[in-house]
Amino acid sequence: MISQKLKLDDIDRKIISLVQEDPNLTHTQIAERIDRSQPTVGMRIKKLEKEGILQFQPGINFKKVDLFLATVELKTKYPDEIIDMAKFCPFMLNAFRLSGDHNISILLASSKLEKLDNIVNYHFRNNPSVQSVSMEIVTQIAKDFILPIDFDSEEHNPTLEEGCGENCKYKLGALHEKVEQSHFM
Repeated sequence: MISQKLKLDDIDRKIISLVQEDPNLTHTQIAERIDRSQPTVGMRIKKLEKEGILQFQPGINFKKVDLFLATVELKTKYPDEIIDMAKFCPFMLNAFRLSGDHNISILLASSKLEKLDNIVNYHFRNNPSVQSVSMEIVTQIAKDFILPIDFDSEEHNPTLEEGCGENCKYKLGALHEKVEQSHFM
């Protein structure tokens, strides 16, 4: 059970559920609904935040905005590099290590589909360490889905030649050299 693994009691679960339903509830409102004092609720929320169990994520609700959200799954020889790349690319919202045929999944976002396609072409389809790539555009989202977004990405016009912009840390030339060096080791 999730609550046992996270070491949550019934009060913690109730607090988290209420906050998830309405993040704007005050500590006093939560205290009234769970029949506890406001200081108790405040201390528990602070403890849950400190442990990383409860977080308040500011961002864009992709269910309610007109932006393109894409999932990219790929199989690569260097999954750690792709995970690291996602930390710096303004179009990559997050990356996940997977088990199965594909070993990486990436979330991309932009106001233009062409930008997403250029990012995938530059970083993955032309990358010799990537064996397969699949990009899918999300067409419907069931529940609110809030993720932070880098508004500076709109100023970048990714191309096949330059990647995601002048600040792109991952130039393909450098990656090609690394792949070639690994063949000789």
